[in-house]
Amino acid sequence: MLKELRISKGLNQAQCAKFLGMTTRNYQNYENDTKKANTARYHAIYKQLESYQSDISATSSSSTSTDFHTNVVVSAGLKAFSKRVAKYKKRDCYKKLKKFMREDYDGKICILYGLRRTGKTTLLFQMLGELPVEQTAYIKIQTTDNMARLTKDLDRLFENGYRYVFIDEITLMEDFIGTAAVLSDVFGMMGMKIVVSGTDSLGFAMANRDELYDRSVMIHTSFIPFREYARLLDIKSIDRYIEYGGTLKMENMSFDDPDAFFDEVSFRDDESTRKYIDTAISRNIQHTLKNDHYGEYFNQLRELYEKGELTNVINRIVESINHQFLLRVVQDNFKSHDLGSAKQLLLHEFPAERATVLYDIDEKTVVEKLKALIEVKEKSETTIAITQEHIEKVKKYLLMLDLIVNCSERYESGKQSEHTVFSQPGMRYAIAKALVYSLMQDEYFRSVSELDKEYVVAKILDDVKGRMLEDIVLLEVQKFVSRNEEVFKFKFDSGGEYDMVLYDKRKHTCRIYEVKHSMEIAEKQTRYLNDADKCKIIESKFGTITGKYVLYRGEDAIVGDVQYLNVEQFLCELK
Repeated sequence: MLKELRISKGLNQAQCAKFLGMTTRNYQNYENDTKKANTARYHAIYKQLESYQSDISATSSSSTSTDFHTNVVVSAGLKAFSKRVAKYKKRDCYKKLKKFMREDYDGKICILYGLRRTGKTTLLFQMLGELPVEQTAYIKIQTTDNMARLTKDLDRLFENGYRYVFIDEITLMEDFIGTAAVLSDVFGMMGMKIVVSGTDSLGFAMANRDELYDRSVMIHTSFIPFREYARLLDIKSIDRYIEYGGTLKMENMSFDDPDAFFDEVSFRDDESTRKYIDTAISRNIQHTLKNDHYGEYFNQLRELYEKGELTNVINRIVESINHQFLLRVVQDNFKSHDLGSAKQLLLHEFPAERATVLYDIDEKTVVEKLKALIEVKEKSETTIAITQEHIEKVKKYLLMLDLIVNCSERYESGKQSEHTVFSQPGMRYAIAKALVYSLMQDEYFRSVSELDKEYVVAKILDDVKGRMLEDIVLLEVQKFVSRNEEVFKFKFDSGGEYDMVLYDKRKHTCRIYEVKHSMEIAEKQTRYLNDADKCKIIESKFGTITGKYVLYRGEDAIVGDVQYLNVEQFLCELK
């Protein structure tokens, strides 16, 4: 197929071999192997040879020209970039990027992808600062660029001795998904180290599915665990992580000025959160749908976006993240799970007046205000019938983004299910803050004493933080356990649960955990850990219990045979 293409473009084998950095004999073998290439790769290489044909004479006569077709930065410009980020600490994934640059990955490119404000551009600038400036180039892609323009510049850079090229926001090119193989099959094979980055994670996944299959090294930046967040920002507070965690905004952040930090945070209020969800997730999906010329997998979501209802679906999922991704989550009349949970908790304050405060508010009006804040619509207000397929597509996309992670949940009966955890806590917590804001507008609630209002609001947010802390611990331990270990939440038939069980399959032993947002030690925190019947059930399934723990925000302590561990230190020590 490549042979026919070459002939049709009027190129001989020697010209193509020179362009690919091969001997004529090796090129002949390459041409034979390419007969098995799929249609997408054929089109990609066709575009590349087409651009090369028109540029053969120009390359030989002006190989030292700095007149590029895309926004190429070399020399002094690179030094300015690396100086700009010199004071920033490096992401954990920087080691993977460094390994790609140093080791032999011929025929592969590196893909650095993830949501906005997770440090992708900073990583690129930090890496290019460690490379020989005379061999390194940075390209900032714009929407007007295409693969033909880019490949002309890559060819010129190669001719001028450049071997390290960083291409930022490459998914802005509308033909990237269908032509990405040019980068690996042509320039990667020539010995160029190419690193591409962008926020369109779905676009990269599509390209990796077809064009770049088995020819890329993927580095994902979206998930920022507490340990890394604390190290990068020197913020050791789990509450701060719950309230704002998930992004870094490192490109513009001043690490020395706390006020600047809060100015730049993505999830400081419901408006910034809604904007982030719309730009970083909803538009991300739409951009890929528009540019994916070969796949139809996510096209069910196109109509939702065009009708302005994709954000509605995603926000419902975010608000109900601790529940199964069932059709009823979107189709049923909207309910705030945070509000319902807080109402039940406050009943324990009876007979104090504050115990029934949330039962006397105008809940309908409060929820209507909350819906407006987070852009959620009732089923009757939507113009498109939301199907289970819509939900599954959104769920699969969020999983690909690392925005959600499925953690295991086990039952005494032997049943297993998935417990969905949201990996960007600040986004989830902002929904709870929106609830508090809408609650504060209620006429009855405003008539309550300031002391009781403050107490009720704190109770709601503390309840949300408690449930989020359980998820954070479960998620991060799952990310770091060895192959011989399993981590899961365990529920008993008679009621009650262990927030986390860590099972060592090789040794057939386990450790059991309760996770509490409290800073105080209380007897009720250990009631299930010290329940002999529940411990017996666990040991019959997962072997000897070698440790009982309460993870909380206070100091380390030992109460009986239960160890209290500071949760922030526990998370920071995960490896």
